[in-house]
Amino acid sequence: MKRTPAITEAEWKVMEALWSRSPRTAQDLTDELGPPNGWTQATVKTLLNRLLRKRALKHRRQGKAYLYSPAVSRSDCQAREARTFLNRVFGGAVSPMLAQLVDSKSLSPEEIREIEKLIRKKT
Repeated sequence: MKRTPAITEAEWKVMEALWSRSPRTAQDLTDELGPPNGWTQATVKTLLNRLLRKRALKHRRQGKAYLYSPAVSRSDCQAREARTFLNRVFGGAVSPMLAQLVDSKSLSPEEIREIEKLIRKKT
């Protein structure tokens, strides 16, 4: 079974860019992510190397550049983050988390129906 790596907030931005379109070069990612985040190409390359070490990315050489692609799915990473959050903040208990989310945000009738549908599927 493949382990999904822990991904930092900055690494998540790189992964989002690659999940939306890949493969991509470090320069392409720097052009997109650099200006809004204040990142240089060195910063982007550092993040790419961290993600490679975590096995969240794969890469292949094309000419003088490397093309980067996700090695893990967005849904696997979301599931890991959700479990981590649930365990850290709510001690693994789903009901208090759900109560907090429902109490802190007004839900549309569509969202309520979707939540009810998800709960019915689990029973």
